[in-house]
Amino acid sequence: MALETYRRKRNFEVTSEPPGKAAAEEGHAYLIQKHAARRLHYDLRLEMDGVLKSWAVTRGPSLVPGEKRLAVHVEDHPLDYGSFEGTIPKGEYGGGTVMLWDTGSWSPIGDPHKGYAKGHLDFELHGEKLDGRWHLVRMHPRRGEKAVNWLLIKGDDAAARPDGAPDVLDEQPDSVKTGRTMDEITEGAPKHGRTERAGKAKATATATAKAKTATKAKGPRTKARAAPSPARRSGSSGKAAPAGGSLGKAGPMPDFVAPELATLAAKAPAGRNWIHEIKFDGYRLQVRIDRSASPKKRIRLLTRSGLDWTDRFGPALVHALADLPVESAIIDGELVVEAESGASHFASLQQDLSEGRTDRFVLYAFDLLYLDGRDLREVPLIERKSALAGLLADAAAPLRYSEHFEVDGATMLRHACRLSLEGLVSKRADAPYRSGRGKDWVKSKCTHRQEFVVGGFVPSTAMAKAVGSLVLGVYEDDRLRHVGRVGTGFSRKVAQDLFRQLSAIERPRSPFAGRLATEAARGVTFVKPELVAEIEFRGWTGDANIRQAAFRGLREDKPAREIVREDAPTPGEVAKAGKASPAPRSRVKLTHPDRIYWPEDGVTKQGLAEYYGEVWRFIAPYLVARPLALLRCPDGIAKACFFQKHAWRGINRAIRVSHDTEGEELLSIDDFDGLIALVQAGALEIHPWGATLAEIETPDTLIFDLDPGEGLDWSDIVEGAREVRERLEAAGLAAFVKTSGGKGLHVVAPLKPQARWDAAKDFAKGLADAMAADSPDRYVAVATKSRRSGRIFVDYLRNGRGATAVVAYGTRARPGAAVSMPLGWDEIEGLAGAAQFTLDNAPARLANLTDDPWADFRAAARPLPAPTGRRRRTR
Repeated sequence: MALETYRRKRNFEVTSEPPGKAAAEEGHAYLIQKHAARRLHYDLRLEMDGVLKSWAVTRGPSLVPGEKRLAVHVEDHPLDYGSFEGTIPKGEYGGGTVMLWDTGSWSPIGDPHKGYAKGHLDFELHGEKLDGRWHLVRMHPRRGEKAVNWLLIKGDDAAARPDGAPDVLDEQPDSVKTGRTMDEITEGAPKHGRTERAGKAKATATATAKAKTATKAKGPRTKARAAPSPARRSGSSGKAAPAGGSLGKAGPMPDFVAPELATLAAKAPAGRNWIHEIKFDGYRLQVRIDRSASPKKRIRLLTRSGLDWTDRFGPALVHALADLPVESAIIDGELVVEAESGASHFASLQQDLSEGRTDRFVLYAFDLLYLDGRDLREVPLIERKSALAGLLADAAAPLRYSEHFEVDGATMLRHACRLSLEGLVSKRADAPYRSGRGKDWVKSKCTHRQEFVVGGFVPSTAMAKAVGSLVLGVYEDDRLRHVGRVGTGFSRKVAQDLFRQLSAIERPRSPFAGRLATEAARGVTFVKPELVAEIEFRGWTGDANIRQAAFRGLREDKPAREIVREDAPTPGEVAKAGKASPAPRSRVKLTHPDRIYWPEDGVTKQGLAEYYGEVWRFIAPYLVARPLALLRCPDGIAKACFFQKHAWRGINRAIRVSHDTEGEELLSIDDFDGLIALVQAGALEIHPWGATLAEIETPDTLIFDLDPGEGLDWSDIVEGAREVRERLEAAGLAAFVKTSGGKGLHVVAPLKPQARWDAAKDFAKGLADAMAADSPDRYVAVATKSRRSGRIFVDYLRNGRGATAVVAYGTRARPGAAVSMPLGWDEIEGLAGAAQFTLDNAPARLANLTDDPWADFRAAARPLPAPTGRRRRTR
């Protein structure tokens, strides 16, 4: 829209609204004006292309994630309208009182022009009243509709509020500019003595607004941000350096500073004096920069125990640190490798170190202990972080500033856990830096995860010269106590490397205190208790052994004698105390349980069985008593895999074999034993029909697989899923969404099992054809690969008789061991991709869900709509 439309609607000799003109320079101003015209509404305005793009939000913005508020697109407004507050005379366009309700800046997520053109604009607000992630989604016009209607939707992040929480419109009803009420503005009452803050009042503060890492598309990646006052001076190196000012105490650089450590807690602390950071999964490092030292010692990277590992991390990190505008500094941080989801991944870090690979390393810096001749350890944390942000403002990759969040800790932890991150580290904002473990730093985890001492191993039964499991312990009163075994999480290479390392330190007698039970000692080769392994596990058994453990890597930076048990429960355990049912037990025996099914990810047959035990109560409704197609990989995904729909020789009796009315053989399962029998048979993907055995000719599920072609972003897939949802809901059906575990999303609609297969397929094809016809540049409804480039294939073919799709919560036989994860509609934008949830991290997400997003799936079933246009065929 142009400003001509704005000017044509107004008589500027009568109204005090500004005529305005488009600005030449690009900015990101944001404001909301509360407008009492014919009816009260809220005008949202975002600066783009030199004007204010504007939407009239009829009921005002809502902070409840996913709650839709109608936003009618109106004419562009000039930038100087952003300071307007007053009364438009009656009879004039928009006549009534206008209040400047909120102001600040906005940050687009992705390309704003592309999003605006496509009708799906993702952005963050940095206002005085509104903050966090938001979405504007254009609705498809209905017949006879002249207005262009959009929906304003709050993203699910730390700034969101639960349903039933106080409404921000009621909490903060008055002007952000003058403090007046609507009545006072109407009556021309004087301002309340407050400084006017229109337009640029928030510009500086909001330029460095909080990053909501738990919901960003790339997971917990954070960028360096400027400190509030990044004053700089010239150092003798000729580089610009951040002013140390009067922070800290003058003095020489201290020797190695033992790191401050966090105390484990069951939940993140509350209160305004706490800040929260994403807990990284890597190696803690102390960076020491000293330009007065010899060339080889000017940049040093020390482990938490003081070992010099500078040479292990490659030249890129050293060069980035050398380019910092500083003469001397001590920086505290963590070196990580990030997975596709954006989350740090310790196993990948271990793998890269063992292979000498350095291109994926990232160092997140979170504290500054010394800067240019001044010791900052007694300075409050928030001031140290401000100085660190200034130092890293222009830092090059792989060096990043670790953003913190001044929000409610419980909310932040909940979002971190839903995204299957490791947890949070919460820190007192006003505390000094204190070496050792104390209460100023508190860590809260989404899963059980800690280090254990390796006291022995059991050789693999499926692979020569490789470990099948490790025997673990912790120290209690200077004695090593046995806590159980871990038998999954080893890649083929890691299993063989561990065998070599452990064989070199064999010992004849057990290093554990007391005699091991017969079963615990069976087949064990004992070793000197020198190696430390990081283990993720699901909890402790009644006899103090770890339950359902997975190996994550060796910790060379932690001495074995320091390893003790950490006891705090996880948030998921706290939330579900007394409610969780125990994992089911199966009577099906696993042969060669240490056979590796996913070689690169180290997932064994035992690991897959344990995963299905964790998710059984979630997966069972979508799996039991349905015909199944299986992708079997008996020797893992690196060897031959094949689809199977019929029985095979030696099939386990827990797998049911039946026949349909045409005599076709069908496979199905009735219980958990059946699922474990599929695991034993190497069924790494399970694809159920969209119908039950009892009503096999009338489907109860529709599924649309959005398969993206080359060149598309995740936001394009999200937009496509939302369009399928909109069309299903317009037809009277409910729509649910899940990741495919591959590249795209599945949109699923539950049906009353009344219509037959051809009718369901016809309906699905009609929807896909309509999307392709309405937006031929975005969607295609045919499977021809040559036509998919730059488009999404809306695959409706999953809805024919005998066609299948991977089951919800089911694994994929691909590197990464991704699973197909059901989600809430408010969650899909925050993902990095369809493979974000894996066999390893999915149980943590499920344990920390407050509400199952698919809890009402079957209750939402509706009959298939009657066909419009062509006649529905019957089978």
